Amino acid sequence: MVDPVSPAVARTGPGSGPGYGSGTCTGNNGRKAVKKSRSRRGKRGKKRRHKKNNKSNKTPPPYLPPEVEHVSLKLVNPTQYRFEHLATQLKWRLQEGRGEAVYQIGVEDNGLLVGLSDADMKASLHTLKRMAEKVGADITLLREREVDYDLDRNSRKIAEVLVRKVPDDQQFLDLRVAVLGNVDSGKSTLLGVLTQGELDNGRGRARLNLFRHLHEIQSGRTSSISFEILGFNSKGEVVNYSESRTAEEICESSSKMITFIDLAGHQKYLKTTIFGLTSYCPDFAMLVVSANTGIAGTTREHLGLAMALKVPIFVVVSKVDVCSRGTVERTVRQLERVLKQPGCNKVPLLVTNPDDAVTAAQQFTQSTCITPIFTLSSVSGESLDLLKVFLNILPPLSNSKEQEELMQQLTEFQVDEIYSVPDVGTVVGGTLYSGVCREGERLVVGPTDQGSFLRLKVGSIQRNRSACRVLRAGQAATLALGNFDRSLLRKGMVMVSPKMNPTICWQFEAAIVLLFHAKTFRRGSQVTVHVGNVRQTATVECLHGKEELRTGERAVVRFRFIKHPEYLRLGAKLLFREGVTKGIGHISRLLQPFQNQNHDQNHDQNHDQNHDQNQNLPEH
Repeated sequence: MVDPVSPAVARTGPGSGPGYGSGTCTGNNGRKAVKKSRSRRGKRGKKRRHKKNNKSNKTPPPYLPPEVEHVSLKLVNPTQYRFEHLATQLKWRLQEGRGEAVYQIGVEDNGLLVGLSDADMKASLHTLKRMAEKVGADITLLREREVDYDLDRNSRKIAEVLVRKVPDDQQFLDLRVAVLGNVDSGKSTLLGVLTQGELDNGRGRARLNLFRHLHEIQSGRTSSISFEILGFNSKGEVVNYSESRTAEEICESSSKMITFIDLAGHQKYLKTTIFGLTSYCPDFAMLVVSANTGIAGTTREHLGLAMALKVPIFVVVSKVDVCSRGTVERTVRQLERVLKQPGCNKVPLLVTNPDDAVTAAQQFTQSTCITPIFTLSSVSGESLDLLKVFLNILPPLSNSKEQEELMQQLTEFQVDEIYSVPDVGTVVGGTLYSGVCREGERLVVGPTDQGSFLRLKVGSIQRNRSACRVLRAGQAATLALGNFDRSLLRKGMVMVSPKMNPTICWQFEAAIVLLFHAKTFRRGSQVTVHVGNVRQTATVECLHGKEELRTGERAVVRFRFIKHPEYLRLGAKLLFREGVTKGIGHISRLLQPFQNQNHDQNHDQNHDQNHDQNQNLPEH
């Protein structure tokens, strides 16, 4: 039903709910679903409004951009039947949005910004609050603005409201953000301020809690991968260590969790940074740039790595308190020039107020080219709230349907870290790529150096340092393995269901693009290959159809691992490097051991034939 006097709009991430009336719904991934049903009363109401618009020969009314979904709802004084229907739709929207939905009140189904009077807006917000309470959720008013569209030119308002589910059984929304940037750009200090809730003293006090090693504290530079958490409750309020003593308390109070992956900025720790980007599967990347030094050191390289792995990027310009306004503006202009270059093709969006932050969060996941830029200080706290608003609203990239499809598959857990914990035994940390993992589940882990898989049993599970009974696809956690021998494990292994019958891989083919090479890339070259959590040196066995590659050229290349076999997935992203040599691609074919032998024999025969033919060629 459409209310011609007080229309309202609901928006969520991945699509529209059943029985919503007409409208175009665009999800976070850009797909569109067009609803064709429309009630008769809705048509009459729209015709009456259309006639009124034609009578007044004034400037056309404002519209929302076509990217935003529009579905007409009646939120002013609904009947009991209508209220139950709206509550059911909200529940469905929250499930699709993985616990979040954004409602736009005062907007027509065609994007027309009609607006509501103060009384109607108040009544609509009250109805939305009742709907949220019925499904166990809270509402937060994101922004409210006036529109000047009425025959009497009266001021009317539209509003955007965030509806977020109150967490139950640890089903909070978890987003992973990789933190990139040059050394001394302020990455760890910014994370310390966000997660501890206290501003820095200007000498790096905020970052001390993030360091894992003594030499990091002494030098002030991150050399390992560390994880920090920032929570938001159902009302959109920040939950961090300022009010919670443990990570378990933060998890219990949060409906949404941001897990920051703090990566190293120094050039000599580049392999650690690449491992963090490929292995931990971050949803987003935060590139931190110091305002006083600008784009320097590894900044361009980190930006290129995130783009090569297709991780959405937003930029934070830090240390604005130690620079003049002109210096900050010069750094922002430098960033905008780099982002607009043909290699990047990004659209910079400078965030200067809360309204910009809301817009940036919504457009960031709808368009891959939008790149929000924040300018802030970890010492004075300037514009720090804008980043928190952005992180609070930032929706997930995948919807509930995609996650359910992954959960239906067999269990596959990537081993990224290995620990020995007193009174617990061997513990592995990593990400569950597919399936569901429960306490007491029996899996196989491998491959070992001999190419075999070993049986084991999962003990307890922890997510964000708090106990968890069930682990679902896409979630990161640590698993206790009891008395399992730690020496048999290494980074890059996988723990999979025995039903999967996992196979090992010594050789594989990949379609690659050589990003840079000082000379030529040819057979016999050795490079470090990164595929997910796999990091190992491999030899180039052959280049199909070519003798050598130069910078910018493409080819299908066969690689052979040097040390031990690995478990790989077809189609997985691949990144390789050696010194200044860098390339990206994806795995196009996995060669079984018997295929490896046949390939070697065929290659040797072809090489011998070519050699004989070359011997018989006449001299020029």
